[in-house]
Amino acid sequence: MEKFKKVLKLFLIMFKIGLFTFGGGYAMIAVLEREFVERQKWLADEEFLNIAGIAESTPGPIAINSATYIGYKIAGFFGSLFATLGVVLPSFIIIFAISFVFDWFSSLEYVTYAFRGIQACVAFLIFSAGLKMFSKLKKNPFNLILYLITLISFTLLALFGSQFSAVFYVLIGGGIGVIVYLIGLLVARKKKKNTPKDNAGEGGNE
Repeated sequence: MEKFKKVLKLFLIMFKIGLFTFGGGYAMIAVLEREFVERQKWLADEEFLNIAGIAESTPGPIAINSATYIGYKIAGFFGSLFATLGVVLPSFIIIFAISFVFDWFSSLEYVTYAFRGIQACVAFLIFSAGLKMFSKLKKNPFNLILYLITLISFTLLALFGSQFSAVFYVLIGGGIGVIVYLIGLLVARKKKKNTPKDNAGEGGNE
């Protein structure tokens, strides 16, 4: 019964987020973080950063990937299922309803002005999400160097109009992270392997 209540609450939260969040998955990240990390406290900061990274690097929309992974993390398979349904249903219902009157709806002057305002808010939401994630990122040399390299590369390529997909930034960053982790693992094993010998040698000299 307790798990059913948690799954239901998860569905309702995701439905609310899907209903009132404009601008796609990137704009939704800030809302997800505020809801599940700050309010419900179902996820830790580092867990949410990992979820955002996985959702971005796996195929499919980031909003759906995030909802699926968060739901599974909180309430297993049914949590994953109902969280995904919750975030998808509002968009499906609204788009399905608008499709019947799309030409009339898109021709309304007030709708055009509304979408211009929404675009500005979406830009702020995405920027806000990026700042929050950066503020909670571990500030070790590797993370900071990789962040600066990515920022500089992205800025320069955008200024010169070069077509370089964001997917490649994710793949390259992930590959570098794996390489650095493996190097650190090898160094740690080497130190661990050499430590007993050094201690044994010191004991023999005494």
